[in-house]
Amino acid sequence: MSLMTTVRLMARMSTRQQLPAKYMATRLVHSETENSTANGCELAKFPGAQAAYIGKPVMALPGNTETLPIYRAMNVDGVFDDPSQDPNLSREVVQKMFRDMVLLNTMDKILYESQRQGRISFYMTNFGEEASHIGSAAALSPDDWVYGQYREAGVLVWRGYTISDFVNQCYGNREDEGKGRQMPVHYGSKKLNFVTISSPLGTQIPQAVGAAYAFKLQPNNDRCVITYFGEGAASEGDAHAAFNFAATLECPVIFFCRNNGFAISTPSTEQYRGDGIAGRAAGYGIAALRFDGTDTFAVYNATKQAREYVLKHNKPIVLEAMQYRIGHHSTSDDSTAYRSVEDLEIWNTVEHPITKLKNYMKQRNWFNEEEEEKHVKAIRKQVLAQINQSEKIPKPDWREMFQDVYHEMPTHLKEQMKQMEEHVEKFKEHYPLKDFKN
Repeated sequence: MSLMTTVRLMARMSTRQQLPAKYMATRLVHSETENSTANGCELAKFPGAQAAYIGKPVMALPGNTETLPIYRAMNVDGVFDDPSQDPNLSREVVQKMFRDMVLLNTMDKILYESQRQGRISFYMTNFGEEASHIGSAAALSPDDWVYGQYREAGVLVWRGYTISDFVNQCYGNREDEGKGRQMPVHYGSKKLNFVTISSPLGTQIPQAVGAAYAFKLQPNNDRCVITYFGEGAASEGDAHAAFNFAATLECPVIFFCRNNGFAISTPSTEQYRGDGIAGRAAGYGIAALRFDGTDTFAVYNATKQAREYVLKHNKPIVLEAMQYRIGHHSTSDDSTAYRSVEDLEIWNTVEHPITKLKNYMKQRNWFNEEEEEKHVKAIRKQVLAQINQSEKIPKPDWREMFQDVYHEMPTHLKEQMKQMEEHVEKFKEHYPLKDFKN
């Protein structure tokens, strides 16, 4: 049926018989493409998929699908195989990248030992993943919102979160911006646009999509949202929901997956059978880019390109940083039970992101070993001093756990707080009240 015939038939229909406008528009589009062909094949008319008819069944097998390549900017020696991939950042910016990575690495070592000594309850290190934090953070605008998982401390370092901020949060004292309500390493900063981390895996992914959708609706929006998660968290249903909503609502959100090889003790080979996490993007109609997460400049270039893409097109993208988690998953884990010392040695030396960036700086005579040793010592001294200070700072007033939930405290919470006050007063000899703010 021709387009003109379709229009005439619709015009003859009575008002009571007329099709809904949405259907009419769809029918007109289909009428225009009824006789269209793709490479000699007739195109299907189904609304659920745009594809060509074929005469014989062809099964899409996983092994027949080409895997996504891994983009790398520089090799282990800090040399660019393609000079055009050098972002040509200034010496000051590169030195900040390196020093922030060293700061994170040094702080991790001390706070990890602090937990082992029983001074804090829990800790997670970022060993081996420093480049994915710093490289991506440097490519973002400070106004972009960040939804982290729990291993993105370097993003906060780049944005200006101080050593005292980190230590006070881990010790949960009254100087902690979260008022001691969170586990250690569950950071958050309103002024740095870093949404507070929550323990349940994957919850931050759909939340990030919602925030990105809100940004999209604002006039002249120039902010995007980035959400970080591991390849293990990508197995959560939250990830599926987030990908689908982001694609259909066309949200400016960057899904940044840190594929570090292990979901606690479960290797990636047992987590999924597809082409990693970026390989899933096509099924949702989302752009994707996979890169070397131990290469600071590959991370920077990829994130910068991703940010430009999501803001220009108001569409999401999946980034997959391929890397290796050198440390234990957390202080509750012993990774020697499920991986070899030989593997760790490789990733902790020649493949370490700090080593690669150091080699790049040496190529340009931007690295001074003596100055770096002084820098590390200064960081150690500052972290240790802050720990001693943070331990002595009282915990927040326990009443604050009832506050900041609602703008005005409702009656039922007022009653609960009163009951608690009466209970504590009656049994105060059983509570360490001296450790809490009065």
